[in-house]
Amino acid sequence: MLTRSRPRHRLTTAFAALALLTTGGALQATVSATPAHAATTYNILFDDGHAEEAGNADWIISTSKPDPLSEDSSPSSETDWTGALSSWGVDLQKTGNYSMKTATSALTYGGSSTTDLSKFNALVLPEPNTLFTTAEKTAIMNFVKAGGGLFMISDHTGADRNNDGYDAVEIFNDLMTNNSVDSTDPFGFSVDTLDISSGYPAAISDSTDPVLHGSFGDVTKSLIADGTTATLKPADNSSVKGLLYRSGYSGNTGAFFATSTFGSGRVAFWGDTSPVDDGTGQSGNTLYDGWNDSGATNAPLALNATEWLAGASDSSGGGGGGGDGTCTAAQLLGNNGFESGNTTWTATSGVITNSSSEAARTGSYKAWLDGYGSAHTDTLSQSVTIPSGCSATLSFYLHIDTAETTTSTAYDKLTVTAGSTTLATYSNLNAASGYVLKSFDVSSLAGTTATIKFSGVEGSTLQTSFVIDDTALNVS
Repeated sequence: MLTRSRPRHRLTTAFAALALLTTGGALQATVSATPAHAATTYNILFDDGHAEEAGNADWIISTSKPDPLSEDSSPSSETDWTGALSSWGVDLQKTGNYSMKTATSALTYGGSSTTDLSKFNALVLPEPNTLFTTAEKTAIMNFVKAGGGLFMISDHTGADRNNDGYDAVEIFNDLMTNNSVDSTDPFGFSVDTLDISSGYPAAISDSTDPVLHGSFGDVTKSLIADGTTATLKPADNSSVKGLLYRSGYSGNTGAFFATSTFGSGRVAFWGDTSPVDDGTGQSGNTLYDGWNDSGATNAPLALNATEWLAGASDSSGGGGGGGDGTCTAAQLLGNNGFESGNTTWTATSGVITNSSSEAARTGSYKAWLDGYGSAHTDTLSQSVTIPSGCSATLSFYLHIDTAETTTSTAYDKLTVTAGSTTLATYSNLNAASGYVLKSFDVSSLAGTTATIKFSGVEGSTLQTSFVIDDTALNVS
């Protein structure tokens, strides 16, 4: 395929982005931000839509789904709810601070169903045994990115309970490396393909860690009864942290329990389901009481981690992807300054570039649409889920230069859309010598997944370049 080179053209003045923020060319939309605040009830969703009950597994808090309160509205013991995770659910319920549901269908984010992730502060994935779909992976990653908590509980490699060719190790690694939001090691760890038969991983010494020392008690050890570990990669995500390690391991290898952050959200990983198994459940399953194992402190670990993931241990109520109408402040666009190159965005060839012919506002990369001096169309887009209950503002810096001399005819145009709404159209008539901040209130899109799109159409002669940098979609 033939490619065209963009003509070199002289910029008449140096960029002065800071000065341009106050020029009349900037279109501003003022949004009144609502501070994130603590919810009185923290909403936790337990997944049961990915073969969590296959074989001897019984990874549910109750057989009553989606609402365990239908089985017993005031549980006092683990047997009041039926499931191998009933102790976990009952202990949270008894605090009066948590509301729990079970998802039995595909995971979504930004929809209207009672188990849509936007209604929850944290999602628990207790050893899934079927792959998440592309749409589900997008939903999970956007949920965390917007402030939700994700609890990933694995099992040993080869624990394919429904014999479909996938175990939890493969499923979690697929989630982290094969999604449309960020597949570049977003959490800073990978799950090891191991089957460790037994052990009591010990906690690190950190008196300030809220997972090891939370309101449910202190954590000293956990339990491995055929499980795995994680390899940490702090170079990819500096927030990743190992909390409990397999005997003889430390640092970046052998982490049995680890935490991390992504966007505005939080992530926890546990290498085995045995620690959260309370030994009670549906008849016919072979279960093991790791929850009450005398050599470990698994119950405080599970409960403190849930508390931290949901933001219940924060005075500010941080965490949470949108439960109870609250909104955690966050910036939702991936690769928003284009410094990761051709990732996250969908763009026509050559748009995301570090070419020196047009300067970036910050860094080296920007998105450069058109500028060929011939009939040409360029597009740049990214889909993003805006949590329900949020105010949302789309902003970006735009530089337009042109070889057109007319002062009355728009020969070359850039159209900006969010979903089906056209936010603005710019043309060669808006050319300026530097970057100008553009900002739009898109709060009407809260609770939906919308595509942010820039479309540049250039006429047959005389170039116009539309250069975009430092995009953002901020919610509050």
